[in-house]
Amino acid sequence: MKFIEHNENEICQEMENLGLPKFRGKQIFEAMINGLKLDEVSVFSSDFKQKIEEFYPKTKIFKKFISKDGTKKYLIQFEDGAIVECVLMSYKYGNTLCLSTQVGCRMGCKFCASTLNGLERNLTTGEMLSEVYLINRDNGGSRKNRFITNLVLMGSGEPLDNFDNVCKFLKMISSSESLNISERNISLSTCGLVDKIKELADKNFGISLTISLHATTDEARKSIMPIANRCSIAQILDACDYYFAKTGRRFYIEYTLVKGVNDSAIDAQRLANLLKGKVCHVNLIMLNPVAERKLCSTDRKEAEKFCKKLNALGISATIRRSMGQDIAGACGQLRNKFVRKV
Repeated sequence: MKFIEHNENEICQEMENLGLPKFRGKQIFEAMINGLKLDEVSVFSSDFKQKIEEFYPKTKIFKKFISKDGTKKYLIQFEDGAIVECVLMSYKYGNTLCLSTQVGCRMGCKFCASTLNGLERNLTTGEMLSEVYLINRDNGGSRKNRFITNLVLMGSGEPLDNFDNVCKFLKMISSSESLNISERNISLSTCGLVDKIKELADKNFGISLTISLHATTDEARKSIMPIANRCSIAQILDACDYYFAKTGRRFYIEYTLVKGVNDSAIDAQRLANLLKGKVCHVNLIMLNPVAERKLCSTDRKEAEKFCKKLNALGISATIRRSMGQDIAGACGQLRNKFVRKV
């Protein structure tokens, strides 16, 4: 077992089970949350470090890229050598980390680089926690003085395809024992796994739900998102209504504008019809380039017209600011095999 999968009391108990001083559990827990490597924990003797080495997390920052707009992309490497990408964005209201929940993705969305090589494996709860702890520390943060204020589960992977580990992560990262990041400052993005959306609602988390919709008809959605063959738009929006009824939290719609696919005035009207009366907000996304894909972005002027039409039809909508594109850190650009190119 890895210590990082457990809370302080559980680690203290494990110390007893290993015949080691119980108080060491608190020190181990504190060190992990502060993002320390085992050899950096000065209060541990060399002998003690050897005894706990196999249980202590070995996740590390493999490489870091900094965009001209200040966005930072991190390559995080796990004990088995697998690598995921995370993106740290700074705003006036705080610092948001976009983290990954899987190595790769099996959803197959045609505008996303993360799915190009399919799904390698799920991340464990501890690996997701390590992403946050390491990047928080790299920016001067600690358990008592967090740098990261917001989390979005929008990196590589479909969070609801790794449901149990993600739920445990949400519970632990928002705990006062951990970084105490408010659930209201956490967003989870899904392509629309209907049953899991409802199951998440029943867990009564206070997080924001974001739906990657990207089309206004099932037929158009099937052309860019294979999940549409499994879950219809109507079923997804019904699940969103259920989520709102259970949590009282408005949901968000992600809508990537793809030239000639989903960006017409008719699409804007259909989207407004779909969302009329629902407590939600639409984030319009300018398609970011992915070398292997042949899709083209709607131009800015047309995107603004699309947004204005939604607003005129009574739908809350804005165009999301693209950040980190020059380091391939913008929406849809994260990869699980990027390490091969560095």
